[in-house]
Amino acid sequence: MIKSLAFATALSLMAAAPIFAAEATVIYAGDLVDVESGRVLNDRVIVIEDGLITGIGSRATLDDMDVPADAKLIDLSDMTVLPGLSDSHVHLTSDASVHGYKRLQVSTSAAAITGVVNAEKTLMAGFTTVRNLGAPGFADIALMDAIDKGAVPGPNMIPAGRSIGITGGHCDNNLLPYEYEAKSGGVADGPWAVRAKVRENNKYGAKVIKFCGTGGVLSKGTKIGAQQFSFEEMKAIVDEAHLLGLKVAVHAHGAEGIETAIRAGVDSVEHASLISDEGLRMAKRNGTYLSMDIYVSDYILSEGEAAGILEESLAKERTVGKAQRERFQAATKAGVNLAFGSDAGVYPHGQNGRQFAYMVDWGLTPMKAIQAATIGNAKLFDIDKTHGSITVGKQADIIAVDTNPIEDVSALEDVDFVMKSGVVYKQD
Repeated sequence: MIKSLAFATALSLMAAAPIFAAEATVIYAGDLVDVESGRVLNDRVIVIEDGLITGIGSRATLDDMDVPADAKLIDLSDMTVLPGLSDSHVHLTSDASVHGYKRLQVSTSAAAITGVVNAEKTLMAGFTTVRNLGAPGFADIALMDAIDKGAVPGPNMIPAGRSIGITGGHCDNNLLPYEYEAKSGGVADGPWAVRAKVRENNKYGAKVIKFCGTGGVLSKGTKIGAQQFSFEEMKAIVDEAHLLGLKVAVHAHGAEGIETAIRAGVDSVEHASLISDEGLRMAKRNGTYLSMDIYVSDYILSEGEAAGILEESLAKERTVGKAQRERFQAATKAGVNLAFGSDAGVYPHGQNGRQFAYMVDWGLTPMKAIQAATIGNAKLFDIDKTHGSITVGKQADIIAVDTNPIEDVSALEDVDFVMKSGVVYKQD
C-alpha cells in the first residue's frame, strides 16, 4: 500500500495560500496526542478523505486500512501531532496596538480589513477554531462568511456580532462627551430591549451571544467589580438566546455579577477574575465554563501604555491580574470546566499559544491545558461531534510541533504544521 502513495513535496510556507488540498491524504505521526483518552500514542497513521478523518491506526496496520491509491503522504514521523487548537475568546477585528482613544479613529471597514490579517495569523499559529466575542458592525460575521467561502484564510469562526451592554457600561462607548451622543450598537436597557438585541444579533448571523455583566479593565469609567444588568435582564438575554439555539458568554470580573450570570444560565463566564468560592461551586454544579485569560495581563502592563491603554485601565489591571491567576488556580482545584480563552486582540494575534505555559504554571497539567483548547472548547461550542479531537468522522483539523508539548507545553507557541479541513496551510 505504501508504494502506491504519491508523496507530497515538503514546503516551507508562511503565506496564506494552501500548500495543497488533496482529496485523500495519509499522515505519518511520530506521536499523536489523543485528547479524548489523555494519552500520547506512538507511531500512528491518519487517513483523510474530503476533509474528514476516515481512518486511524498504527503504521503496522496501514496495509489493512482502506487507503486510496492516489493519496498524498505527509511524513510527520519525527513530530508530535495534535488536534487543531481553539480559542474561546478572541477579537479578530481588533488591533493590539490600538487602544483607548486611538480606537475612535478606526472605522468598521478598517476593522474588517484588520480581521482578515489577524485571521491568517491565528490560523498559522495552529488555532483552527475561534469564538469571536464582539466586533463593530457585524464585521466578524462578514469575516466568517469570507473564510467559509474560501475567499480569505482563517480559522473556523463562531462570531458574536455586537456585544450587548448597559448604557455607560463596559460594552458602551464611554470615551466621548455628551455632545457627541456616542453609543455602541449593542447597548440596551431593560428585559425587552435586551431581548431585541439578541434577536438583532441572530438576524445578522451571530452564532453566540456575548453580554457584559460587570465593569471591565479597558473601559473608561467602569468599576471591575460592579454588576451590570439586573438578574431579570440577564435572564432575558439567556432565555432569548437559548430559544434561538445560541449559547451565551458573559464578560464578568466581579463576584456578584458572576454569580448572578450563572443563576441566569450563561454557558461561559469570560475573565472570571474575582470569582468567589461560591461562584466556583455554582459553576461546577451548573456545568458553566470559565474562560480565564491569564496571559494577557503581562502584555497590558508591559506594552499597554504605548498602545494607548488609559492609566485608569492600567491601574485596574494592576489590581486584578494576579487575583485572576489565583482564582484560576482555585478553579483548577475545584474541578470547574475550564475553557482556553486568551482575549487575543488585546494582545497581538498569533501569540495565543503563550497562554498554555501560564495555565500549567497556575495549576493544570500540560495534557489538561491542551484538552481545554481542544475537546473542552469543542464541548463548550457544541461542536464536539465534528471537532476537537483526532477521531474518525471528525474534521481533519490537525497541527504538529517538533517538541512533545506534554513535556514542554511552550512548544505550542511555535506550530510547524497546520491543516484545516484536510487542507494544508503550513508545513515547515
